[in-house]
This record gives sequence, structure tokens and C-alpha cells, in this order.
Amino acid sequence: MESVLGLAGLFVAAVVAGAINSVAGGGSLISFPSLVAFGQPAILANATNTAALWPGTLSSAVAYRRDTLFHRDLLLTLLVPSMVGGLLGAVVLVITPPELFDHVVPFLVLFATLLFAMRDVIARWTNAAAGGEEHVTPAGRAWGFLFQFLVATYGGYFGAGIGILMLGSLSVMGLRDIHRMNGLKTVLGTLINVIAFVFFALKGLVVWNLALLMAVGAVAGGWIGARTARCIDQRWLRAFIIAVGVVVSVWLFVRR
Repeated sequence: MESVLGLAGLFVAAVVAGAINSVAGGGSLISFPSLVAFGQPAILANATNTAALWPGTLSSAVAYRRDTLFHRDLLLTLLVPSMVGGLLGAVVLVITPPELFDHVVPFLVLFATLLFAMRDVIARWTNAAAGGEEHVTPAGRAWGFLFQFLVATYGGYFGAGIGILMLGSLSVMGLRDIHRMNGLKTVLGTLINVIAFVFFALKGLVVWNLALLMAVGAVAGGWIGARTARCIDQRWLRAFIIAVGVVVSVWLFVRR
């Protein structure tokens, strides 16, 4: 009975995470701790979470495909650092001793929570930096290449909060249209997660029955979130995600 209830809890967590990712981002703050609470070691939980959530981001990328094509040349520029960084982050995770990762995880969750809490401030900073018309300079493109590599490395290693980091980076590069930025973000985020997922799978770190169950939930949640986005008060959703992130961070610190 406990196992059935636990699996049901994971499915619900994946639905919620998928919905949150489609509306605001930060879904890993729900799904990853759920896997840890279910009894999975942190590294396996991280790999399984990556495997479970990327189909949802892929569906979002398909939905944004027209906006993405507007900056096709910029997308091509950022593909290489996304793939290399995602793979590097995954490799670093695999060679990280489990005990060390257990110690690092609470700080990663807390960092992702603070990043999410500050996303409006980051947006104001980056929009001010971008200024004026939408235009990507050669210097902005070079900055974006480097920063995308760093974001992708973090994404391959852990992943929570990379969407917010990429939106900030794209703003500084000179992009202004939020839909075009979201289009690039979802494609690049999906690529990072798929690269990491394939590596984790080859290393045998994915708990497949849990990943498949949660993938179904994440896709369903993403569809629900996309259909109801206009009806959701973003302020309450943001407060809920931040509260969950703080509680989970405290729980992980105590658990450690």
C-alpha cells in the first residue's frame, strides 16, 4: 500500500512539475525532492528527474517553434555550448562521490529557490541592460556562447533554474520579445536535458519505471498548464514554488 501511495505521489508531483514548468519554471523543485522522499539516492533521483521532465520541455519547444525560428542563427550559435556543457555537467555528476553530492544537493536546491525568487529582479536588470530595440551584437553573441556553456554545465549537473538563467542571458544579449526568448530557452533546455539524460541512461543511473511514470505525468501536467496558464495567478504560484523550495531545502539540510 505504501508503495502504491508513493507511486501515486510521484505521478502527482510530476503532473504539478510539468504544469509549473509550462507556466513559470521551477518544476524540479517539486519532482526531484519527491524522488528523494520516495527513497531514491540523490544522484539516481537527479538522473531520473532529468529523464522524466525532458518530454514536457520538448512539447513546449514544439509549441514555440515559430518564435524560435525568428532567431535561427542565434539558436545555431548556442547549440554547441549547450551540448558540450550538458555533457560535461552530466560527466561531473557521474564522477562525483554520492556522499559529496548528498552534501551539495541542499545548497543546489536553495540556490535554485533563491534564483526563482529573484527572477523578477533579474528580469528588470537584464531588460535594462538590453535596452532599446531587439538587436544582438557580436559581443553579445560571444557573451551568450560563454554563458550558455556555463548554464548548460550546471544544467547537466543539476538543472533546476536553468530556464531563468537562460532568460537573463538572452536579455543581456539584446533580445526583448519574451515569446522568442522562451522559444530559444525551451529548445536549448530540452537539448541540455536530453544530452544529460542519454549519458545517465548509458551509465545505468535512470530508474526506468519511475522515469516513465513521471514522464507521463509531466506531459499531462504540461498540457494542463498550457491550457490553464491564463487562469493562474502568477503571484500565488510563485509564492507556492518558493515556499516549497525553502521547505525542501530545510528538509534536505536536516536530512543530511
